[in-house]
Amino acid sequence: MAGIAEEVTSETHICIGLAPQFTDIRNISKYKIPVLAQHVDPIQPGAHTGHVLPEAVAVAGACGTLVNHSERRLILSDIEAVVERAKSAGLLSVVCANSTKVGMAAASLNPEIIAVEPPELIGTGIAASKAKPEIISNSVESIRRINPQIIVLCGAGISSGDDVYAALKLGSSGVLLASGVVKAPDWKETLLELAGAAKAWSTEGKH
Repeated sequence: MAGIAEEVTSETHICIGLAPQFTDIRNISKYKIPVLAQHVDPIQPGAHTGHVLPEAVAVAGACGTLVNHSERRLILSDIEAVVERAKSAGLLSVVCANSTKVGMAAASLNPEIIAVEPPELIGTGIAASKAKPEIISNSVESIRRINPQIIVLCGAGISSGDDVYAALKLGSSGVLLASGVVKAPDWKETLLELAGAAKAWSTEGKH
């Protein structure tokens, strides 16, 4: 998949990054695509057996980390601590938010990216950009009002080019997805469709 993502990025000039398991970061980092950890812990080097040190994933080749993914929820104080530690380790943070309110709280912590994902749509193939467009547009507006420098992504149920186009039309800068590609019968065809939609939006001069 990393090789295919690299090919599609080269062909379309649309950035595609992966967030693999920790054990795959080093191998995937050899490809010319962004690689993120799925999580890091807000710890310093020392006695923390079983935890994930931010500097360790950075050395392995990750450029950033997901934070507060729907399958790895954190309380706000821990999100703040992770974002701060990620910055100190040279990692960007992609904070996942399950609502506009959580997105606004996350924006106050100044991560580089916030991905808005209504949890009930994750993995369903029903895109948030179509089923709940108001959550995405409201989140984009609210987050950028707090910090206009934050990149906002749309997640949950994204699986087609139309879903991507709809997400960008709502003001997001990209998408966050997993099953829409991983479970697709042809990864390259799917990534080309998704990237093609992003490229179409970009060439219209609207993003």
